Amino acid sequence: MLHIPYLREHQNEIIEKLKIKNFDANDIINQLLQKDDSRKSTQKELDDLLSKSNQLSKQIGELYKSGETEKANDLKVKSTNIKEETKALQDKYAALEKNILGLLLQIPNVPHPSVPKGNSDADNKIIKESGEKPKLAENAKPHWELTTDYDLIDFELGNKITGAGFPVYKGKGARLQRALIAYFLDKNTNAGYTEYLPPHLVNEASGFGTGQLPKFEEDLYKVPSEIDLYLIPTAEVPVTNFFRDVIVKDFPIKCTAYTPCFRREAGSYGKDVRGLNRLHQFDKVEIVQIQHPEKSYETLDKMVSHVASILDDLQLPYRISQLCGGDLSFTSALTFDFEVYSAGQDKWLEVSSVSNFESYQANRLKLRFKDENGKNQLCHTLNGSALALPRIFASLIENNQIDGGIKIPKALQKYTGFEIIE
Repeated sequence: MLHIPYLREHQNEIIEKLKIKNFDANDIINQLLQKDDSRKSTQKELDDLLSKSNQLSKQIGELYKSGETEKANDLKVKSTNIKEETKALQDKYAALEKNILGLLLQIPNVPHPSVPKGNSDADNKIIKESGEKPKLAENAKPHWELTTDYDLIDFELGNKITGAGFPVYKGKGARLQRALIAYFLDKNTNAGYTEYLPPHLVNEASGFGTGQLPKFEEDLYKVPSEIDLYLIPTAEVPVTNFFRDVIVKDFPIKCTAYTPCFRREAGSYGKDVRGLNRLHQFDKVEIVQIQHPEKSYETLDKMVSHVASILDDLQLPYRISQLCGGDLSFTSALTFDFEVYSAGQDKWLEVSSVSNFESYQANRLKLRFKDENGKNQLCHTLNGSALALPRIFASLIENNQIDGGIKIPKALQKYTGFEIIE
């Protein structure tokens, strides 16, 4: 959520930048600033009335003490009228606050100046490509056939007990999944991230804090109870909310967490969503940082390099793209996507997004620090996948298939306990 003083000071600049996200902010920002002006004038009227009410109360007390009951009663009538005016102004102020918040929630984060214009994958800027595409035999298979041949995943069983998009890993498939989780967490903790195991359900305040609510509620699994709870779409939500209403004293804060992730928007039917390509439930290891605004883009670069190092160790061909304005998420200022090459499908699969949200989430979270003058300022938040497992799993088994088996990359062998799936 953008900060109103920032909107007021940079109105024209923000309107121009948001055009890169295909968002016309002109009317909504004008409405917002008008209502903010009205809120300020209403607040001044309230303050004046409350001051007058306090003075009358004091006078009424003094008049009663001095025995001037009639004058005191006259002032009590005035005091009652002022209280009624005050209540009306308080209602008006509350309505303005609600309207202002509703308008603020419709405005996406402002893209970083480096974000290219565009509306599709073709407009994203590839900044790095690493590794060689493996050369497979002519009879090479996609992962949904390999998982059946080697009894690694049972998609039909998942469909039976839950529904489409909920696979059941088994045998060496389950062991490989567990190995990837442990490997990713170890890589992250060795890089200075503190490991957490957060809840898999969050409340409405947490969904609001990181930007999933109210705009993207339909993408979440909701669990009605005494208070509505939501299954997490990513560990970013609970982990970032650790720091809601916190004044940060030391930077950076570095967190990592493994969680299952739940998303209703798993997509349509067809070849592009077969197997592990798109799921309603999947495992992911996340990294989150809370950083000083002056260092957040340096931190973003370091996070991108860290994710790249994991893919290097797994010997997976990958490419990194800077997302164009049309592909940038509602809350992000700058995002880099990682895609790995999936040889069995002959296609690139997204496995990570690393983003800087600047102060957009922090404003919702009231996540602040004190500057050198002791004044509260908003922190910057960043997060990234390190990594999302389904497409890593798919690419690993497709790229490493040989006659009679699937090789395990050396970096994973101490975690799996085996070098090949036969």
